[in-house]
Amino acid sequence: MKPVEIKNRFSIGDGKLAVIAGPCMAESLDVCLRTAEFLVKLCSELGVNYVFKASYDKANRTSAGSRRGPGIQEGLGFLRAVAERFNVPVITDVHESGDVPTVAQAVDMLQIPAFLCRQTDLLVAAGRTGLPVNIKKGQFMAPEDMKGAVEKVRSAGNDKVMLCERGTSFGYHNLVVDMRGLIAMRGLGVPVVFDATHSVQIPSGNGGCSGGRRDLVYPLAGAAAAVGIDALFCEVHPDPDNAFSDGPNSLDFELARRVITRTKAIHDLD
Repeated sequence: MKPVEIKNRFSIGDGKLAVIAGPCMAESLDVCLRTAEFLVKLCSELGVNYVFKASYDKANRTSAGSRRGPGIQEGLGFLRAVAERFNVPVITDVHESGDVPTVAQAVDMLQIPAFLCRQTDLLVAAGRTGLPVNIKKGQFMAPEDMKGAVEKVRSAGNDKVMLCERGTSFGYHNLVVDMRGLIAMRGLGVPVVFDATHSVQIPSGNGGCSGGRRDLVYPLAGAAAAVGIDALFCEVHPDPDNAFSDGPNSLDFELARRVITRTKAIHDLD
């Protein structure tokens, strides 16, 4: 497996745990800065590499009336403010291939949402930037079938690819995590990421929005670390119950500390 270098700072997949975390949506500059400040301090204390994550646009909300985010210009401004204040790399989702060049100028990594993991034009456009690309495995995809997504990014001359497990659809309004998928995706020669908070999401489970079981994040993250991961992904918010997006499965600061601390402890046993 070839580690993925993040902006000459550190590599994901070199044996040291990385954390990719932040609010689901870049709701405001205040929320981004408060969350980043907490996570930068925590990850420094624990000795783990950190990437700040927030989305400028949530294009796949359950309801047309749900908040989507600040938009590309303002949202990318929030991300750059975090990067400059705390000297950390930043990552965001990108949904449209036409947005990729603009987004790539403002971030250090690109993330492909799970629903879009088979979109050839988007994957190739992301690959052409030369930035590391974190591809979330679709809820409908077998882990070994993510080989095609990896090859699409590599076809653009970019081998900085990671794959992220975020649960698989199991009937309606339910996700399960098959930990064997982490092993299968690492077998494709790429670092693997476990998305501990989206994996406990209940898609569309609250009528006009998704629900979630944040109480299950702690055991699932520990299980994934025991199987073997290179990075932990989680959504963290100062006040999850009032978050604009994915509140039910997001972590407050206290729970984030418990989850990340335990995940590192288990990861380091190997």
